[in-house]
Amino acid sequence: MLFEEGHIYHVYNRGNNKEKIFYHNYNYLYFIEKIRTSILPYSDILACCLMPSHFHLMFEVKRVIFNNVSLNNSIGRMLSSYTRAINNQEKRTGSLFQEHTQAICLTKIDGITPSWYKINGITNINISQPERDYPVLCMVYIHNNHVKHGLEKKPDKWEFSSFREYKGLVDNCLINREKGLYYFNYSEPER
Repeated sequence: MLFEEGHIYHVYNRGNNKEKIFYHNYNYLYFIEKIRTSILPYSDILACCLMPSHFHLMFEVKRVIFNNVSLNNSIGRMLSSYTRAINNQEKRTGSLFQEHTQAICLTKIDGITPSWYKINGITNINISQPERDYPVLCMVYIHNNHVKHGLEKKPDKWEFSSFREYKGLVDNCLINREKGLYYFNYSEPER
């Protein structure tokens, strides 16, 4: 993973062989604390959703090095530490997560294919503001992921999604709500 300051990333991983990574509610809470200590010193978290077999994070990088440790190493340490705890808890061994955690930059426009649309038979390119559009689409995706996977029927019902914090239903201070609202309220994508 290559992180750059001032850019927004979608970071995600899932259980090895699509297995569970969270077994009990306290596992989710422990992972949230790991996020708080391992990622917040580097980034403003804009969205997150933790589900039984995978997680999604969206954050804007403020710095790539903190106390002589890179954001990459901090994420690696977080996942390794969490794996050790779950392996001890579940009396298991080996990898908990898939080998490569994914990190997609949402604000670097180069390499992103723009959306195309037709009006009166004429093909047009949508180049409004991709550096803002892609974070909005990602945030909507993250906040609806547990609904897509059938864990809840509505986004505000899943306890381990930042959507609840945006709606004012909880106040756990993991996300930078003000910065997230800047992107989330930009425009709701058409469905």
